[in-house]
Amino acid sequence: MDSTTASPIGPLLRDWRTRRRMSQLDLALDAEISQRHLSFLESGRAAPSRDMVLRLAERLDVPLRQRNRLLLAAGYAPSFAERPLTDTSLAPAMRAVELVLEGHEPNPAIAVDGHWNLIARNAAIAPLLADVADPALLAPPVNVLRLSLHPRGLAPRIENIGEWRAHALERLRRLSAATGDPQIADLEAELRAYRHHDSGRPIRHDYSDIAVPLRLRFGAATLCFISTITVFGTPLDVTVSEIAIESFFPADQATAEAMRAAALARREGSA
Repeated sequence: MDSTTASPIGPLLRDWRTRRRMSQLDLALDAEISQRHLSFLESGRAAPSRDMVLRLAERLDVPLRQRNRLLLAAGYAPSFAERPLTDTSLAPAMRAVELVLEGHEPNPAIAVDGHWNLIARNAAIAPLLADVADPALLAPPVNVLRLSLHPRGLAPRIENIGEWRAHALERLRRLSAATGDPQIADLEAELRAYRHHDSGRPIRHDYSDIAVPLRLRFGAATLCFISTITVFGTPLDVTVSEIAIESFFPADQATAEAMRAAALARREGSA
């Protein structure tokens, strides 16, 4: 964003404080400044220093991309680089992603960017993407949430589509609130518009009280997974800060055995 067209810093600070449900007094105490000074910053009666912008952004847990926007709005250069994934300086981070994905085999794992577009995947993912009715959903950039909920994507094979849809939409809602990213809000609106046939009856499973599983039909069987999300700790690059790895773990013995069998078939097929 060009600094000449950037929004004033005051309304942006007030917007982030509101998003975090903090009063002026709460934020002022946390940032170790007076409430009067914070009020002046939000109203535009005072201009913050570069250090003050970064201090307030840190206390408000503003994502790195939006911290740069705050700095530009205040008339300062961005502090955090945003390099493409192909930049050689990101090679160590991308290798770390590859190691996590490979190490999770024979179980599926994916890496996504801040908009849930696919960055990388391990070999265990490919068989799960069979029978996608609309090939366009698999054309880069693949948005994994759109792929999972689209009526011509994976949705017809997800047995618990009702609870999985609710889980995915809640994830997007929280991400939109946390980042203030309009693309996330647009994606959420798009996915909410999809309509699916759902019996409305929740499917009971061993993890009913701790996690929402993904129950995916795979041939004549049903695979059941629970997942975890991994992110980089203390990143200083916008791109790296938005990378997330979702790892799927078998939720039952049959799924674990199916994943091992699929991995063995891949190895024998490539021998």
